Amino acid sequence: MPSTTPTQPPLLAVHGLSFARNDVPVFGPLDFDVAAGEALLVQGGNGAGKTTLLRVLAGLLRADAGGIAIRGELTTPATRAATLAYLGHLPALKADLTALENLDFLCGLHGRRGSQSPEGAMAVVGLAGHEDTLARQLSAGQKKRLSLARLWLSPAPLWLLDEPYANLDLDGIELVNRMVQSQLRDGGAALVTTHGAYAAPPVRTRLLELGRAA
Repeated sequence: MPSTTPTQPPLLAVHGLSFARNDVPVFGPLDFDVAAGEALLVQGGNGAGKTTLLRVLAGLLRADAGGIAIRGELTTPATRAATLAYLGHLPALKADLTALENLDFLCGLHGRRGSQSPEGAMAVVGLAGHEDTLARQLSAGQKKRLSLARLWLSPAPLWLLDEPYANLDLDGIELVNRMVQSQLRDGGAALVTTHGAYAAPPVRTRLLELGRAA
């Protein structure tokens, strides 16, 4: 008999996922998956639930119904920590640490890709020379770039990116696109939210459209 290659489960699979706030539905039920090597673009206006969806996937909010599986297994805090890297609206930096100290601290919490260094990540995102600058002294765009450096260092195969182009100039937008391209080439995946004001990253992309909450 001819041999068959077993099908790999998607990196992330969501089934019947719903979330409500004060008994008012925010989104759902949703069914979608994200495979290694692809990006899922989540679009919708204000109130559609884009940020809430990413926070549920990251384990920061509890869903009202449905399931989330990583590589075919229901998620646990440990599998989320090992698999997901979340980039939210806030920079998640300690204001009185330097840029480099912030990266060292976050690598201590979340680990880092063995081929990367904090200094190298700062160079990748255009912050070389700011290693000793306190985070509170950085501009909004520089803080966003420092958060992108943290993402670049992360060993997590799935990136959850909430409006990653916000506070970035055209060079910064191109930086995000290059980072997503590299992540997918390395066998990772990305879930990216957007209002639709920017083009999708130039990668293998599918679309998930969220409607405005009632």
